[in-house]
Amino acid sequence: MGWIDMHCDTLSGILMGERGGNRDAKHMSLIKNVLCVDVERLGRAGADAQFFACFVNAADYGDGKEEQGKAGKYQAEIFSLTETVWERAYQDVLSMIDRAHSEECDRFRIAQRAEDLTAREGRTAGILTVEEGGVLNGKLERLGELYDRGVRLITLTWNYENAIGSPNSRERSVMERGLTSFGREVLEAMNGYGMLIDVSHLSDGGFWDCIRYSRAPIVASHSNCRELCAHPRNLTDEMLRALGENGGVAGLNFYSAFLCGSGRARPEDIARHAVHMIDKAGEDAAALGTDFDGFEAEALPEGIRGVQDMERVWEAMRKAGITPRQIEKIASGNLRRVLQIPFPIPGQGA
Repeated sequence: MGWIDMHCDTLSGILMGERGGNRDAKHMSLIKNVLCVDVERLGRAGADAQFFACFVNAADYGDGKEEQGKAGKYQAEIFSLTETVWERAYQDVLSMIDRAHSEECDRFRIAQRAEDLTAREGRTAGILTVEEGGVLNGKLERLGELYDRGVRLITLTWNYENAIGSPNSRERSVMERGLTSFGREVLEAMNGYGMLIDVSHLSDGGFWDCIRYSRAPIVASHSNCRELCAHPRNLTDEMLRALGENGGVAGLNFYSAFLCGSGRARPEDIARHAVHMIDKAGEDAAALGTDFDGFEAEALPEGIRGVQDMERVWEAMRKAGITPRQIEKIASGNLRRVLQIPFPIPGQGA
């Protein structure tokens, strides 16, 4: 069964490993590495496509004043980030994009048109995304620059306030904040380009603004169900219903803290969130957003080391009573429908 994963942080993992002097990183590539995702294993595991996030933690690009932002990688922080910080982060985004293109080969292509997503034996498509809309730095023209380089999805915020909006937070006053006026301009421009609008990491207020203002379905690339795991990164039942009615999808995240709150999750927890998504948003709204390489390997569910273990996820879903048709939709069917926004099929409406 072919499948598509809407989110992994492998690109930034390789870049950070190289900069940190990791000996293994010097020999790592998207084709083969010791992380959770590489093209060789994607091919063996039956993947049709993999979204690769160009992720930047803006606090890593400061001059010391931003050190407070490193305190909690998975807990949103609100503090001032300078234009210089965002510029430095943007340059690394461009470096990651260039790195991905440099590794294209017979087995791996960055998708830029619909035919690039056609399932082909022996080839995996890569879809480039940017995880941190703050790198636009108030410059709307950067959307065009990123689109021309192959980016087809942007996660509007990470864990910091930026020119677009505010992140998820346990602080109610932050969580209620909506998009800025520039943020609404970004939505309009992304709709025009056909770029997917990603609300994972965004505040609840920002989510509802995206539902209100976007002319196209939106996605939550790597978010689970807040009713089952009370983390602000997850989606409420009301949000899930709205996402389903909007025609969008949510990608099941494999991070244990978003699956079960404490302790190490199991594949059955992924299936439990899938069942809840189907119940609240409909079977057309559930997808994959593993977040592989976005956290420590020990925080993955038991028995899952990377893409090579995806069969354990399908088996858990089957045991949970999810039908073969629904599993196929989660694996790729639902996302392929939404992918007609950035990759319109010639002769068909997007």
